[in-house]
Amino acid sequence: MEQQSPLTSQQRSRILVIEDEADIAELIHYNLKKEGFVVSVASDGQRGLEQARSQGADLILLDIMLPELDGFSVCHKLRQDPRTEAIPIIILTAKGEESDTVHGLDLGADDYMIKPFRASELVARIKAHLRRYALYRKMMSEGPPDAGTLKHLGPLALDRSRHIIFLKGKPLILTLSEFKLLSTLMSAPGQVFTRSQLIHHIAGKGVHLVERNVDVHILALRKKLGGHASLIQTIRGVGYKCRD
Repeated sequence: MEQQSPLTSQQRSRILVIEDEADIAELIHYNLKKEGFVVSVASDGQRGLEQARSQGADLILLDIMLPELDGFSVCHKLRQDPRTEAIPIIILTAKGEESDTVHGLDLGADDYMIKPFRASELVARIKAHLRRYALYRKMMSEGPPDAGTLKHLGPLALDRSRHIIFLKGKPLILTLSEFKLLSTLMSAPGQVFTRSQLIHHIAGKGVHLVERNVDVHILALRKKLGGHASLIQTIRGVGYKCRD
């Protein structure tokens, strides 16, 4: 009898797919199951929301154009509920207009993929987000590493090797784009970065970003920095910098 290799904790992660197009849902389900994920599917927004609240998930794939309750409304409700507020959300949609991208990010989505997309790219994005959130949970229990390995800027400490930024010793829960944005600003305190330069630093393969997205990420970062939001300064008509 052939011995199967054990699945990693990441591969056993539970993915909730909220998608009303049966062929797309089936394709996603097949590819994620093949990777070892535990997959469940909801065919409308209301069912997806109820399932996320009752059963939980490690990550949610969320379509925008859904019956009963659209994806933007679902995303907003998920972020307002303590039971689901920390679940990573990747929005899937055929709509590629700038306003839709910005609105999804503004509501708290972690990522955004425009249909049609390659299954391999979707799987890679899912794994990246799961690794990131698992690392945050670990850091919450362990605390920051030795101070000598970190780059400090006021109350912030950057751990480049593990892609974590600490605020007063506690890890900030950031999306990958938020991390890249803040770490870029921290790398050169006082230097002004234009929006175009920041897009160059944070955009990865297959990531659709426009200048307005940078403003949305900055708004999200300032919310997460709370009383230290003024560390990120706006240079009107140019871009942003970290206060030196």
